[in-house]
Amino acid sequence: QVQLVESGGGLVQAGGSLRLACAVSGGTFSSYVMGWFRQAPGKEREFVAAISPGGTRTRYVEAVKGRFTISRDNAENTAYLQMNNLKLDDTAKYSCAARAKVGFTSAASDYDYWGQGTQVTVSS
Repeated sequence: QVQLVESGGGLVQAGGSLRLACAVSGGTFSSYVMGWFRQAPGKEREFVAAISPGGTRTRYVEAVKGRFTISRDNAENTAYLQMNNLKLDDTAKYSCAARAKVGFTSAASDYDYWGQGTQVTVSS
């Protein structure tokens, strides 16, 4: 059993910051590509960020570049998403995902395990 549990979501005003965490258990975390995705009501699920197993490569959707930072702590089996200068359009449920197969990808269909999601709401 591989479980991913997100935390850190909440309600913040535009311009504020949040740090999401994704704790992984039951698998070999240090071998997984980790990704963050988000979905707002009525919209398609969107790739946000991904990080390679060793943490040396990252990828971001253009809309969050310069504001969000993905990181991981392999000693703690946890991935993070630091979100700064939050905007109204960042409001969504954010989900963490793990890819057990070889390959660095931004496609949701390529990820094997998913967390339950954590809500991020940005207010004016």
